[in-house]
Amino acid sequence: MEFLLLFHQVLVERSADETVTKVLPEKSQGKVLQATVVAVGCRSKGKGGEMQPVSVKVRDKVRLPEYRGTEVVLDNKDYFLFRDGDILGKYVD
Repeated sequence: MEFLLLFHQVLVERSADETVTKVLPEKSQGKVLQATVVAVGCRSKGKGGEMQPVSVKVRDKVRLPEYRGTEVVLDNKDYFLFRDGDILGKYVD
């Protein structure tokens, strides 16, 4: 059975977090996690109600807040579902 994401949902696989920072001292940082995007929904609703594409794509590396997301087990593997707007940012080359 296939699992399809709807609207603004993003399915990620968490990875080991690196604790390197050049901007904030470690004390003032909340714990965030790095993940790889595995699947994305088709669209998200903009402020004016118009539909917009989700801001990340499959294989993007993203940063996530520690205490958000819904754990999902698919094919005996752990993933997490996030809303597009809850993702803190993505890494670019």
